[in-house]
Amino acid sequence: MIDVFIVGSKGIPAQYGGFETFVENLTARKNNPNIKYHVSCMNNDEKHFEYNGADCFNVRVPFSGAKGRIAHVGIVLNEVKKWKQQNRDSKTIVYILGCRIGPLLMYFARQLKKLDVMICCNPDGLEWKRSKWNAWQKRFLKYCEKCLVTNSQLAICDSKNIEQYINDEYGKKAPQTTFVAYGADVSKSTCLESVLNDWYSKFDIVKNEYYLIVGRFVPENNYETMIREFMKSSSKKDLVIVTNVEKNKFYEELKVSTEFYKDSRIKFVGTVYEQELIKKIRENAYAYIHGHEVGGTNPSLLEALASTKLNLLLDIGFNREVGEESALYWSKEQGGLSSLINSAENFACDYIDELDVKSTNRIIEYYSWQSICEQYESIWLEQA
Repeated sequence: MIDVFIVGSKGIPAQYGGFETFVENLTARKNNPNIKYHVSCMNNDEKHFEYNGADCFNVRVPFSGAKGRIAHVGIVLNEVKKWKQQNRDSKTIVYILGCRIGPLLMYFARQLKKLDVMICCNPDGLEWKRSKWNAWQKRFLKYCEKCLVTNSQLAICDSKNIEQYINDEYGKKAPQTTFVAYGADVSKSTCLESVLNDWYSKFDIVKNEYYLIVGRFVPENNYETMIREFMKSSSKKDLVIVTNVEKNKFYEELKVSTEFYKDSRIKFVGTVYEQELIKKIRENAYAYIHGHEVGGTNPSLLEALASTKLNLLLDIGFNREVGEESALYWSKEQGGLSSLINSAENFACDYIDELDVKSTNRIIEYYSWQSICEQYESIWLEQA
């Protein structure tokens, strides 16, 4: 039996979040009976339960926020050490999601390796580059990344660009690396029309008469550029922005700098956690606009390619790698996105349908969850 401990997500059942959705699919689609998943979850009741055939265990953490995530991983690694001492015959792998465990991993790595536990990691998407961090925090997160990568035996990267970065940045200190993408689902939404229409009525939105943005409301996702450029465009459609701006300092700053509230087309609609509803909202959008600049393979982008006919992506390596010829691209130069929006208003239906087929096929061929979960199982078998 190969025991794989998944550490670093908030746990399953997944309610939101990229890592959580990944773990949900990885466990639900497991095929090999010789692999057993163990999933740590952030919850205070500290009980064990089975979900998707995985052994799930809640871990109480003493802190909230980022400190809590770090403490959670540390506590779980200590539990893995104890478990391995009692299960010496197990072929044990620890898969750490994200880099925040940082320096703590140096302590645990020595102990786990002595017990013949293999350490794999997913370095995520250059967290230290995010603009929300100050200079000291960026240096610390970069150091966390270094500690994670150099104390792991295998780095599994969900972007070819990230894999190249790891090898370039850490050279001989880099572990073995491999590329396995994040996934998406191309099945149509089962959302009830009544639920969708209630949501549309709430925000005065019309099917196929809106551009859509979905993602965290942070500066590096280029909301300011997207909003400014849309305001410059001649489109009569709405710009629907699905994100959480409650008590968000960046939102207040953007209100002052862009005065978007004076443009009736700009509609902030809050978050949508119901998966079938957000999928239906994507399907019915005229186009999706993607401005993410930091990170690897972004879940929102894959979901858009799987569901939305027309996708307008910021032209950077991460996005090109995923979209290739199935999407259109814009630069951050003044007029770049607004001119593309103006052009998109006059696209023939046949051209949009052609892009839709390409983007759907791109997901089916390279980013299907079933294929990705099979690749992970092959990795576990090979490493064990």
